[in-house]
Amino acid sequence: MNLQLAFKEAIVAALISAVLFIPIVGFVLDSRSLVFQLARVGVIVLLVFLGRLAIAIYRQQEGGRKLGLALKPLSEEGTRWLGRMTQKQGQVTLAVVAVMLIIPAMPFSSNYLIQILTLTLIYVILAMGLNIVVGLAGLLDLGFVAFYAVGAYGYAMLAQYLDVSFWWALPITAALAALAGCVLGFPVLRMHGDYLAIVTLGFGEIIRILLINMVEFTGGPNGIGAPRPTLFGLVFSNDKKELADGGVFFHEFLGIPFSPAYRYIFIYVIALLLAVLAVYVFKRLREMPIGRAWEALREDEVACKALGINHTTTKLSAFTLGASFGGVGGVLYAAMEGFINPSSFIFIESAIILAIVVLGGMGSILGVIIAAVAITLLPELFREFDKFRMLFFGLAMVLVMVWRPSGLLKVNRRSFLQVVKGDQP
Repeated sequence: MNLQLAFKEAIVAALISAVLFIPIVGFVLDSRSLVFQLARVGVIVLLVFLGRLAIAIYRQQEGGRKLGLALKPLSEEGTRWLGRMTQKQGQVTLAVVAVMLIIPAMPFSSNYLIQILTLTLIYVILAMGLNIVVGLAGLLDLGFVAFYAVGAYGYAMLAQYLDVSFWWALPITAALAALAGCVLGFPVLRMHGDYLAIVTLGFGEIIRILLINMVEFTGGPNGIGAPRPTLFGLVFSNDKKELADGGVFFHEFLGIPFSPAYRYIFIYVIALLLAVLAVYVFKRLREMPIGRAWEALREDEVACKALGINHTTTKLSAFTLGASFGGVGGVLYAAMEGFINPSSFIFIESAIILAIVVLGGMGSILGVIIAAVAITLLPELFREFDKFRMLFFGLAMVLVMVWRPSGLLKVNRRSFLQVVKGDQP
């Protein structure tokens, strides 16, 4: 047993933890002054040192090797299970949709839970859009929140100034967001990697700053209101102001008592249907020739050009179609909240959507859905750990990247022989 090596690993881990935790938990604001809590940092560093030392010593023992051999079959079985789930994405998706449809009728259901599930579905739609740009085309986009904002503000402004309904706003704002994606795509046709990421990040900030400064139209930092959606004139509230353009209250039309839950459930069902539609459209696009062209562009742009694929139109189509998903998600968010302001469309939103795509598996459908649920729903259900939310988030990213660098569910393309025989990958 090499104790010197074990102590060296423990000291390095302790130093790294000290660098990370000193600015995070070391300084505390006390009476308008920063106070350095040496004891708090010392305890954390000591725990990291002892834990890493114990792990290093155990790994050098026979028990560590036996544990690794014992866990290997479990890891292989987990990989095979994920592969089987990938092959049965259609059945799994239908089962998930059926379960989500009956959740509002469950005894544990509440308005808060329905609203969080709606937000999760919105993130699924956004992730499907970014999955086209990043997962299929391989174009790193850090400003996807811009299209999210275009959709939300597009609906609010169309409703306020042109009296456009929610249902008409969906295709209109999707087209507006697609146009914004096309405008973004032109300047970045020759850019790759970090340069592309910086430009898209700047585009997202430009949109946010425009929303802040265009006070006459967007309300500036104060935000702007968005009307609630209706269904064939049925209003899902008891506010008589919403009957100004005609219509009937939903509860009066059915002759049932009023409940605020009707509005949340209605938007939730709309989000669920649109999320299913987004998944279906993404699946069809991935299997179409344009999807193959995106993947060819992602793997090798030079080889893509040599095959005769027009890389200009391929990139523009990825940005345009991906942005349209963001526009639809923005409309849903504005309809759910009823009020939006620029602070809802900051860079962290783009980072969360990108993390969903990367963790779920670039190009994957089921993996992205699982990642969206894990990142958006689980932290809201365990609010007592809210202070450690970003810590758990970062830890999960590290573990997934170490365990499965290609994401939770890796997409396996069928070979030519499998296509001819009709076999699954």
